[in-house]
Amino acid sequence: MSDSKTRTALVHGGTKRSQWNEVSEAIFLTQGFVYDSAEAAEQRFLKAGDDEFIYARYGNPTMRMFEDRLAGYLGYEDGFACTSGMAAVSGALMALCKAGDRVVASRALFGSCLYVLEEVLGRYGVDIVLVDGRDTAAWDAALTPGTRAVFLESISNPTLEVIDLGHVCRAAHRVGALVIVDDAMATPVFSYARDCDADLVVISTTKHVDGQGRMLGGMICGSKELIRGPIEAYMKHTGGAMNPFAAWSHLKALETLELRVRAQAAGAVQVADALSGHDKVSFVHYPTHRDHPQQELALRQAPSGGTVLAFEIKGGKAACFRVLNALNTILISNNFADAKSIVTHPATTTHQRLPQEQKDTLGITPGLVRLSIGLEDPADIIADLMQALEAA
Repeated sequence: MSDSKTRTALVHGGTKRSQWNEVSEAIFLTQGFVYDSAEAAEQRFLKAGDDEFIYARYGNPTMRMFEDRLAGYLGYEDGFACTSGMAAVSGALMALCKAGDRVVASRALFGSCLYVLEEVLGRYGVDIVLVDGRDTAAWDAALTPGTRAVFLESISNPTLEVIDLGHVCRAAHRVGALVIVDDAMATPVFSYARDCDADLVVISTTKHVDGQGRMLGGMICGSKELIRGPIEAYMKHTGGAMNPFAAWSHLKALETLELRVRAQAAGAVQVADALSGHDKVSFVHYPTHRDHPQQELALRQAPSGGTVLAFEIKGGKAACFRVLNALNTILISNNFADAKSIVTHPATTTHQRLPQEQKDTLGITPGLVRLSIGLEDPADIIADLMQALEAA
């Protein structure tokens, strides 16, 4: 089912059964594996087959099922399951880049992604160039011959800027650069990274895949050559592999992924409509909504803008805090893509440590709120927002 992005693939893709032929996927809580002989151990270390394992840091049957199922759903040959979304981001970049390489990235990135680029890769001699991701001419100018990689969020966190991913991939491939896409906001369900020919996609499986506030996780998906080459080599030696229990929990969550995400995305549209034009709201940003400045591009790339929206409350930080503190159903938390609706104030939480000049450039204003839509009835979410906005 590797070529079929369907709900069926999320239920059956990559399934491996033991000799007992169980219905629900087995969880293999083991660190190591036994060999029939010293010769067999030697051969395994020389070249392990697809269903042969050495050590859980290298791979595990439960982890492999999860990797095969999610990678196949996203349209990629292979995947490597990681401890977290940031382990996937840092692993992909560190595995592929060395001192003297050039990486071109969108400037509108999650704070931890900026840290990995500027503080970690920059510290070790990688040249980092940041561009306005919305500006195709800026990408064209920055993508010079010799560029090693491109890194971007297909939809930025938290301001929901949309990038013309097809254009960036074509421009990058013309100069021989690899494209690494962070798809946290686009969601696995509405991902268009493979359609645009991105080389690698990184997923924070903490978000929509788990989607219920339980497990951290991440995934790097791409060609078998990249995943079982430099990605696996880096991850297995540095200890970034997902643990089997998290992989099993994620496997079970994949069975309902489309049902959950499609319901949340539909709710996000209703909430964006309700907030649009409110006298205490300056603007609403949801990629496929009529108020978003890049709506046309967003709709050209995907049928939905995901499960998260951003809006600005008039009156700045003080007004924002009054609204957040007046909420009854919606929770204040820095996570997103949960079954429960969650709100955060990026300027003082997830992006607090960015210099003010950088916040201003990215549009992370004192009045900006990021709202992740859960599985509650959209009418209840809207009612909660409306009564809280009275406190602004």
